[in-house]
Amino acid sequence: MNIGKMMKQAQQMQKKMEEAQAKLGEIEVMGSSGGGMVSVTLNCKHEAKKVSLDPKIIDSDDPEMLEDLIVAAINDAVRKVESTSADEMSKVTSGIQLPPGMNLPF
Repeated sequence: MNIGKMMKQAQQMQKKMEEAQAKLGEIEVMGSSGGGMVSVTLNCKHEAKKVSLDPKIIDSDDPEMLEDLIVAAINDAVRKVESTSADEMSKVTSGIQLPPGMNLPF
């Protein structure tokens, strides 16, 4: 493969990566806990978009339970963001042969 062809492929890859990153900002996932009584929506750039609490879960005598459920919902959403992001990025990088140990984005 000549250097000119490699440079062209690198430029195309950079453009695809930028498009994928922009798309990730638009994709939203929801994490939940407490049987759906607490939910958190994040976009795939890890930005919080919404928190929903079922009024039945709010207990002024036990704020720690609500705090724990919010943390669990956030962690659930983060796991879904990571999975969704990996899926989206694999679409961009499919067919590209990277040296062992090198991952995208750099």
